Amino acid sequence: MEKKIVCQNRKARHDYFIDETYEAGIVLAGPEVKSLREGRASLVDSYARVKNGELFVYNMHITSYPFAHHLDIDPTRIRKLLMQKREIRRLTAKTEGKGYSLIPLSIYLTRGIMKVELALAKGKKKYDKRYVLKEREMKRELDQLKKKDRY
Repeated sequence: MEKKIVCQNRKARHDYFIDETYEAGIVLAGPEVKSLREGRASLVDSYARVKNGELFVYNMHITSYPFAHHLDIDPTRIRKLLMQKREIRRLTAKTEGKGYSLIPLSIYLTRGIMKVELALAKGKKKYDKRYVLKEREMKRELDQLKKKDRY
């Protein structure tokens, strides 16, 4: 099962602690699929929410396909996500409390179908981000010292 990543939200891993990831289908119009295949999308500031037992993604920007003049589609329209009911119920229970959010991490193409990778995430505070950066820098320095000692 080969995945071709179309679009990623790199900032999400920096801004959130990611607990679980889920895969969801996405309802798209024809020109949106063509635009996604060209990689013309952005997940910055996008989020997902459960509304009336259905899952929707907000602020996902898919640039309009230049050769589809007959359809005028809003690039940031609300798009429905497809998941099984019991998974949606589980996500609803987890996101209603505890400060969790549903954040799209990436859009990818698998077996000719566009999918969205959703994450159940909790926001990081400023000091958490600084701690992670400091930890990463210390690890990098240790690795460099180990390399010097080998030679």
